Amino acid sequence: MHGSLAVYPGTFDPFTPGHLDLLARARVMFDQIIVLLAVNADKQPTAEATTRAVQVREAMPSAWGNVEVDTWTGLTTAYCLRRGATVIVRGLRTAADFHHEYQLAAMNETLGIQTVWLPARPQLAATSSTAARAYRAAQSDRPSLNAEERPPATHKPEEGPGRV
Repeated sequence: MHGSLAVYPGTFDPFTPGHLDLLARARVMFDQIIVLLAVNADKQPTAEATTRAVQVREAMPSAWGNVEVDTWTGLTTAYCLRRGATVIVRGLRTAADFHHEYQLAAMNETLGIQTVWLPARPQLAATSSTAARAYRAAQSDRPSLNAEERPPATHKPEEGPGRV
């Protein structure tokens, strides 16, 4: 769409491969796209918005010159109206996502902002930011077993011909 500016909003905590895939597809549909990191007081992200914005920029190929990353506190539609964006891009992973997103899209449309939904690719649909955070937390809670912390081997296999 010539002259089009779209906004892809979210908390992106963390920015997952699914987010990156959706952004890759959306960026060829619009002249410019802004990844908008929402600052939402109801959510408690694991990192500040500016840190998450840096992580999003680092995840994107440098050749994506038509993608900008920004942060915003407030309604996404207010940001869109301020920047002149006419479209919000959202991803859908499940039918439950659709029901929630439909209500948001209806509200946004009354304010003059259209919503475009892109379905998650099947191989990426199972991973949500919530699942990624849970996995990351589980990994950090797991005790480290450095070489000097490992318990001594109690059984040593016999060595000999044909044994590895």
